[in-house]
Amino acid sequence: MKAAIITIGDEILIGQIVDTNSAWMAGKLTLAGFEVEEMQSIGDDAQQIKNTINDAFQRVDVILMTGGLGPTKDDITKKTLCEYFGTELVFNDSVLENIQNVISSFTTLNELTRNQAYVPKDCTVIQNRVGTAPITWFDYSGKVLVSMPGVPYEMRYVMENEIVPRLQDKFDPEAYLKRVFIVKGYTESALAMYIADFEDNLPEGFGLAYLPSLGLMKLRLFVRGEHRSQELDEQVKKLQGILGDAIIAEKDITIEKILSERLFEKGLTIGTAESCTGGNIAHMITSMPGSSRYFKGSVVSYANEEKINILHVAEDSLNKFGAVSEAVAIEMARGAQRVLNVDCSIATTGIAGPDGGTEEKPVGTVWICTIYKDKCIAKKYQLGRYREANIMRASNNGMLQLLDMIEE
Repeated sequence: MKAAIITIGDEILIGQIVDTNSAWMAGKLTLAGFEVEEMQSIGDDAQQIKNTINDAFQRVDVILMTGGLGPTKDDITKKTLCEYFGTELVFNDSVLENIQNVISSFTTLNELTRNQAYVPKDCTVIQNRVGTAPITWFDYSGKVLVSMPGVPYEMRYVMENEIVPRLQDKFDPEAYLKRVFIVKGYTESALAMYIADFEDNLPEGFGLAYLPSLGLMKLRLFVRGEHRSQELDEQVKKLQGILGDAIIAEKDITIEKILSERLFEKGLTIGTAESCTGGNIAHMITSMPGSSRYFKGSVVSYANEEKINILHVAEDSLNKFGAVSEAVAIEMARGAQRVLNVDCSIATTGIAGPDGGTEEKPVGTVWICTIYKDKCIAKKYQLGRYREANIMRASNNGMLQLLDMIEE
């Protein structure tokens, strides 16, 4: 069963907001067994909305729309859908009751909010339990169009609790089976070359997708149909045998989540000493719920004075080797371990760019030192020319370097 996602709003097209709804809905639809054929963002224009719907229905069975359901004049989606399906808006008492229940604790009902109880006559109304804009479901020549609010948490609530279950009941799509592998030590092209024979000999209907991130690779092995689960297991075992220890996780997970799980499992504490990454590693680790159980703090020692005063890096080391050096990275990591009283530490020092490089130490030169209890490893990385990418690569490499020490 094929699906299309249409997000409506001038604010998307002018860059005022980022369309996160499409990616989230696509993930949910895929797991539910639907094939997302296309995603489009369009403006608050009635004719464009109708043209887009008409065009999409030539190719898909399901259209999911978000946006344009608010109470103000620029919200035209309901009226436009009435025009498209040849119906009219009618007042719905049950929608009004739901609106009153939603807003009762924080505001009073005004005329504009009350008008949201007008819905297309010829549709199935699904109540919005977390917002005031109702959801409308249209059955059309064996196909379905669903119009939902553009507010992300409202859309997500109704998708999970109403829309996806109803779509599965109506269409009974084939299950989408997948296994995700997080792989270290390969670029996208190098990994594709290494497992080319495996990929070339996959059974019919199987697919392998590569999703590179900075310093890591994500592989997705997939097939449709619950009856093929045993075949999937067989292919997983083959891939495990080929990649071995290069696989650091077998689920869709970030490097900071993997590291955090290992730290918690082993009862370890961690802190960071960051120069070129500017606290990004600390940010990534503390973005994990429950990180207070193992993360104790960070020293963002951007200036040499702070490396000396807080982390007790020797001034002689800075003068002799420079801030971007193996010696300083080691002293930063050891200083963080002492100052923060932790089992593990990660230290980064480098030239993120775009300026500041020399012939001896070009932009992208980064030293990373990781400490696990009494073990210490320092490595030099030559990254790229772009600041943002260098910060993320250094962050990922630092966490991966420590993870390797813990796993060993």
